[in-house]
Amino acid sequence: MTENRKYDLEERLIKFAIRMMDVSEKLLNTKAGNHISGQLVRSGTSPALNYGEVQAAESKSDFAHKMKVILKELRETRICLKIIIQKPLLEKLPDIEPDLKECSKLISIFTSSIKTVEKNKVSSNEKK
Repeated sequence: MTENRKYDLEERLIKFAIRMMDVSEKLLNTKAGNHISGQLVRSGTSPALNYGEVQAAESKSDFAHKMKVILKELRETRICLKIIIQKPLLEKLPDIEPDLKECSKLISIFTSSIKTVEKNKVSSNEKK
C-alpha cells in the first residue's frame, strides 16, 4: 500500500512537472515572459526531481529537509502561476486554474507529511 502511494505521488509530481513545462512554453517571448518561464520550469520540475532524493533519505531529519525543499519549490511555482494569471503573460490564457489547484493540493500533502515526520521525530527523541 505504501509503495502504491509513493508511486502515485511520484506520478502526480511528474505530470505536474510536464504541465509546468507546457505552460512555460506558451508564455510570451518578452523579458518578463522569459524570466517567469525559466523560473516556472525550474521550480515546477524540481519537486518531481527532488522526490527521488526524498526516497533515498538517510534519516528522518534528512527526509524532512528534502521534503521542505520540495515544499519551497511548490510555493514558488504557485506564485509563478499567480503572476502568469494576474499579468497575464500569455496571449491566449489557457485555463491554468486546475494547475494552481493541483499545486495547492501538493503543498498541502507535503506540509502534512513534514508535520507528521517532525512530530514523530520529537516523539522518538522523547522516548530516548
